[in-house]
Amino acid sequence: MKGEPAHRHLSADIPEHDGEPVTGLPEALPAGETMLWQGRPETVSFAVRALGLRGLSLYFGGLLLLQAGIGFGQGGGLVEVGGGLVISAAIGLTCLALLWFIGRAAARATIYTITDKRVVFRVGIALPMVINLPFTVIGSVARAARADGTEDVELTIVKPASISWVALWPHVQFGSILRAKPVLRALPQKAGVAQLLARALAGSAGAPVQQATDTTDSLSRPANVALAG
Repeated sequence: MKGEPAHRHLSADIPEHDGEPVTGLPEALPAGETMLWQGRPETVSFAVRALGLRGLSLYFGGLLLLQAGIGFGQGGGLVEVGGGLVISAAIGLTCLALLWFIGRAAARATIYTITDKRVVFRVGIALPMVINLPFTVIGSVARAARADGTEDVELTIVKPASISWVALWPHVQFGSILRAKPVLRALPQKAGVAQLLARALAGSAGAPVQQATDTTDSLSRPANVALAG
């Protein structure tokens, strides 16, 4: 559209959403603000980690073993115990499949955007919403590299600013209910998002940046603006 700043799409098959002049953002970027990176989670990694599918699979598997042990221990026959196991397995697989589709939909509905002034979460399946996190409220960035080639980028919000854990879920650290920590989940490591964000934060604070190399890096900004690699 004439008069709007140039912007790039994630891919050709991602359409604009109603009310989004720029994909993933509620409005066109103001003059003087630059988009540094935009992307979305890797679907499989997001569903597995954000919804705990691996842990739930182990849980249901453990329940089946326990059920089988109790059944045979009480003298149950193969047909009787096996029939009960089939029903329990079907229930477990249905739950896992439902969570998988929720995770897949959530990943496809998510767009993370980093500018030189803020981090933006466009999240939500049925009711998409946009969460803006200015650099002034981000106290630190932590990177956790995963074996599947993705990484989670966790943000710490400085007081007195706060954000709802429920509004962020599942883009939030699970144990941070009292002080929600937003997480950009399941991003390709090759994109270097954690280091890019660390540099942008340091640049906004006028601090030097050290290249991050460890598997898990803690990258901080004001009041302690030294960035550790």
